[in-house]
Amino acid sequence: MESLKSASCRPDSPDMRLAYLQDVVEELSKKWPDNRAVHIVCHGHSVPAGYFATPWVQSLLAYPHQLHRMLAQRYPFAVINVIVTAIGGENSAQGAARFAAGVLPHRPDLLLLDYGLNDRGIGLKEAESSWRSMIESALAAGAKVMLLTPSWDQHYFAQDEQWRQLEAHAEQIRALAQEYGVALADSFAAFAHYVQSGGHLNDLLSHVNHPNELGHRLIATEIARWFCAR
Repeated sequence: MESLKSASCRPDSPDMRLAYLQDVVEELSKKWPDNRAVHIVCHGHSVPAGYFATPWVQSLLAYPHQLHRMLAQRYPFAVINVIVTAIGGENSAQGAARFAAGVLPHRPDLLLLDYGLNDRGIGLKEAESSWRSMIESALAAGAKVMLLTPSWDQHYFAQDEQWRQLEAHAEQIRALAQEYGVALADSFAAFAHYVQSGGHLNDLLSHVNHPNELGHRLIATEIARWFCAR
């Protein structure tokens, strides 16, 4: 597994990457008795929930757990709670409907949102409204927010309407991250880089639309890049 040390900050937006999660990194860097538990909440669909080849669940190989291990390696004195509120099959409208009751009570220091794969079923307009609702609620509660673009699925091979919709949702998520000034983990771009560098998409998939352990590692690494050294 790639360590957090090798998942260093990218030079594309170094100032933001150094600054946005500064408060969270400072908390992670504290030692007992001055530290406290840091809560990272992963909200989304089947991918963060840990579904591999449905109905097979491998949550300990999914990116929330891989991220937890990366952060524990980087911050060995930290108390880290990675909390998964994801539900398989859910879209962002459903996630937004249970957000106040199911997510905010965990008091996230950092909220991760990952609904892009399933939001093709509700379309860009409804997805945008739902993402905005969750982003604004989280920010109002004092949480930092990180948006995830979707990982790839086998519609890539067909280059069909489903694939074009996935590309459109990825672009919308990037635009929302820029508009709100929040963090972005660009899973879509990470999968693209792997394939364009000579890898095969099937190296990253456990199912038609779910990543395998390696695919989850790419996602976890994209998230971990935001946890920069002070």
